[in-house]
This record gives sequence, structure tokens and C-alpha cells, in this order.
Amino acid sequence: MAIKLEYIAICLSLLCSLHVQAGEKVRLWAGTGTRARSVTLTPYIAPSPDKTFEGTAVIVCPGGSYCWHDTKTEGTGVAQWLQANGISAFVLNYRVQGKFPYVSHSRLLFGGRQHPDMINDLGRAIQYVRQHAARYGINPDKLGLMGFSAGGHLVMHGAEAFRTKDLRPDFVAPIYPVVSMSHPDTHKRSRRALLGEYRKRNQRMRDSLSLEKHVPEDCPPVFLVNCKDDPIVKYHNSELLDSALTAKGINHRYIQYRTGGHGFGASDTKGTAECRAWKEEFLKWLRQLNTEHYK
Repeated sequence: MAIKLEYIAICLSLLCSLHVQAGEKVRLWAGTGTRARSVTLTPYIAPSPDKTFEGTAVIVCPGGSYCWHDTKTEGTGVAQWLQANGISAFVLNYRVQGKFPYVSHSRLLFGGRQHPDMINDLGRAIQYVRQHAARYGINPDKLGLMGFSAGGHLVMHGAEAFRTKDLRPDFVAPIYPVVSMSHPDTHKRSRRALLGEYRKRNQRMRDSLSLEKHVPEDCPPVFLVNCKDDPIVKYHNSELLDSALTAKGINHRYIQYRTGGHGFGASDTKGTAECRAWKEEFLKWLRQLNTEHYK
């Protein structure tokens, strides 16, 4: 009888562990006037939170040049890594240009997804997570954003643009981010996808979405990482952001690795051993941040 009960307990434990890996996707714009069925938020709730990270949650924005999503490496993989370290995560599938419009330039005739669709999706995600904080067992005042490449641009844009308490993130981690839309080293594919075929040449629009030009005085703490040998998003992007954060006296940590390239996310195999150290560095940074702000 004791063996049977132990077997049942093990099965229940396995079922619970499977359940917390990824919760049911939430369609963020359901029931609203916004037609964006593809926009979803997938929760990965930490079952046994690290006391240091208790209540902490992160909305994860995968990259993909604002054209598509690298969901596996920069979405699911990142969320599972955060979850395993006691941090609840929510993967945001925000609106992007799409592969066909990218290849065909169909938005010249039919319009399509472009700014401000992406930032609106992020704002909606922040609102949703905070409104449902009790349901997910998280602290609405310990909600951060993490994004990769174009997703890094998106989360930093959110940190700069969202000024009200219900939207402002508590910390932000842009990893090898696209930063400038006006500098010579801009990532042109991301700029075209974000601004659209017509507006991509509009200097005012370029400047308005260049992150280095809009760091607010009350910007939340920032953890910034990139690699000097990044062949996709030139390393000057992160240097521009670091300089702007430094000039405003913003609490931030900037790490520039010599090697690692682009697109390694939270992978244990992509990039280099050097750049993969960012994960431990982020956890150390967040522990310190939590210690300082949530005594």
C-alpha cells in the first residue's frame, strides 16, 4: 500500500512539473477591438521560487528583425532557463512584419504590421501580467523585460516610452539589441520592418525610435550585453545605449564580450563559452538589484 501511494505521489509530482513548464497561451487582444489574434503570452511560472527572486517575473521578447520570431532560442529556451532559476517568465509573441511581406514588399500596397503595433503589444502584456499577478503568484512591482536583438529594441523602447506606474517596467535587459534607427550602423532590416516601406526614410521617425536619443531621467535599471564580433547588429549599437545611460546617470550594467556573435539567447551551445557567461552575470545583477530595492 505504501509503495502504491508513493507511486501515485510521484505521478502527481510529474504531472505538476509538466503543468508548470508552460501555461496556457493567453490571447492578449481577445475581446477588444484590436484584431491581433496572433499576439499571445505564454507563462512559465517558477514552481519553487528562489527566495532572492521571490515574486520576480520577466516578460521575454524574442528577436527576429521585427520580421519573425526566434522563438526556440530567444523565447522558450530563455523562459525555461529563467524558470529553472526561480524566476517566472512570460514569452510574448508580438506582432511582426512577417516573412511574406518582407520578401514581397506587399505593405507598399496593402499596409500591414508595423510601428506602433509592437510597442502596443508589449504594453498590453505588461498590463495583463500586473492585473493577474495574484493568479500567477508574482509581485507586480518586480516585473522586468528581457529582449534579444529586435526584441531588445522593443523592451528598451518600452522602458523609455512607458512612464505610468501600470506600464513602467521595474528593470530591463536588452541582449545584443538593435538600438539606433538613425546611426550609420543601424540594422536596416529591423528598421524597414518596424517603420514600413514608406516611413523607413522618414528622418523624424528614425530619430523617434533611436533608443540612444530618448533615455529618460527616471529610466529603470538596465542590464545590457553584446559581443564585439556580432555580424548582424553592429556592436556600436550597444555602445551608443551605454553612453546615453551613463550620461543620464542611470543604474545599469554593460558587458561587452569579445566573442559570441549574435543569436545565442540562453543556449548552452550557441555562441561561445565567453558570451554564455551572461546568464550568470544577469542572475548576479538581479540578485543585487532585489537586495537593494526589496529589503
